[in-house]
Amino acid sequence: MTDPDLLFPPDPRTREVARILFAHAKDLPIISPHGHVDPWLLADDRAFGDPAQLLIVPDHYVTRLLYSQGVDMDALGVTRRDGAPVQTDGRAIWRLLAEHWSVFRATPSRLWLELTLAEVFDIHTPLSVGTADAIYDALAERLAADAFRPRALFERFGIEVLATTESATDDLAAHAKLAADGWSGRVVTTFRPDDVVDPEWEGWGTRLDRLGEMTGEDTLTYRGYLAAVQARRDAFRAAGARSTDHGHPTARTLELDHAEASRLYARLRRAPNPEDAETFRAHMLFEFARMSTEDGLVMQLHPGAVRNHNEHLHRVYGRDVGGDIPQAGEYTHALRPVLERFGHDRRLRLVLYTLDETTFSRELAPLAGGYPSVFLGAPWWFLDSPDGLRRFREAATDTAGFANTAGFVDDTRAFCSIPVRHQVARRVDAAYLARLVVEGRLGLDDAAETIADLAYHLPRRNFATLAERNQASSVRLED
Repeated sequence: MTDPDLLFPPDPRTREVARILFAHAKDLPIISPHGHVDPWLLADDRAFGDPAQLLIVPDHYVTRLLYSQGVDMDALGVTRRDGAPVQTDGRAIWRLLAEHWSVFRATPSRLWLELTLAEVFDIHTPLSVGTADAIYDALAERLAADAFRPRALFERFGIEVLATTESATDDLAAHAKLAADGWSGRVVTTFRPDDVVDPEWEGWGTRLDRLGEMTGEDTLTYRGYLAAVQARRDAFRAAGARSTDHGHPTARTLELDHAEASRLYARLRRAPNPEDAETFRAHMLFEFARMSTEDGLVMQLHPGAVRNHNEHLHRVYGRDVGGDIPQAGEYTHALRPVLERFGHDRRLRLVLYTLDETTFSRELAPLAGGYPSVFLGAPWWFLDSPDGLRRFREAATDTAGFANTAGFVDDTRAFCSIPVRHQVARRVDAAYLARLVVEGRLGLDDAAETIADLAYHLPRRNFATLAERNQASSVRLED
């Protein structure tokens, strides 16, 4: 059984307050506004297959750490770009994880997986070489049952809204099927245009041609390109999108006039180079902020990853297999052009993330505390550990408070880990707020309201549509 005091402070008085506060948040619905679950999982609603394909192979948190210990990606079943054979025996992959389980001691990956086994699958046996087969068999048995199909789990998890993430050229067929089915679960798409914005991304020109075909616009010209991007953005909104998502290398923003942007685009279409590529990405972030003031889509920016740092992994296995590394970030000067123009426009809601936690107190919290359009996103990827979440609260609260944060995001491809990731965040927040109560810095009633805000009300409000936000404002004015 999961320790009821998991992640709570050891001090008895503070721990008791943490228990009280966690009770206010633990059963609140889950708002998952940023993640990477495949929407076809829920559109098709087929029984999950092999446990390893569900819990190990697609989880780059797991595979990258095993790779660091000399485990070959082929042996973990990660698909190769050249189509060469890799391990397909799920039991063998599961045994491989068990053999290296000690590598994961004290990591969030181990915490999430153990909680998933216990909370989702009611499996409490510690993983080891000796128990690997029994756990694998128990998982396989449960996954074959109707109660463990994706939609049934979605409802059991208490998910109110799940946002997936699709590229600009995705046909959104999975979301169309979900809408046509009439299922009550709310699954919305998120507009992720990076692969048609980043000229250094392999195949950029081909995707721009596809973008033109989908929209009927001439993407050989900048004017046509911009119209095509806007058209796809409109299609995403029509399909239920509430936000956009931008994963640029840096947070740099830049306003170019149409003639300058046209010349830059023409050069990039002929022969991309790093300097022009960075300038174009910066300009497009400015353009996306402008678009958000017009259509109200929440703009999420999470820069700072050096993509495909491990060239071997990229060359053999492609993107998103754990070969990305964080770099130092800068926001104060990088975001100034967009904030000078749109920072006081309440139609813009800009949610900022980082992989450089030194920027939380130095730059991001002050920005969120100083502009009505800016909100501070939760720690993600390398920072979404219990300690990282705690450090985030300690670094950001003094300047941004709680109200200028956007709520927790699970940022996961691993569907079954969603409820446990939210549970971990709620436990960490309970522990942090309990300390404030015991120190006399916050009343218990205020802390109870705050943890409910952090877990549910803030993400629900901050990822609302512009119409919903306007309606809420009207209600407040009438009151």
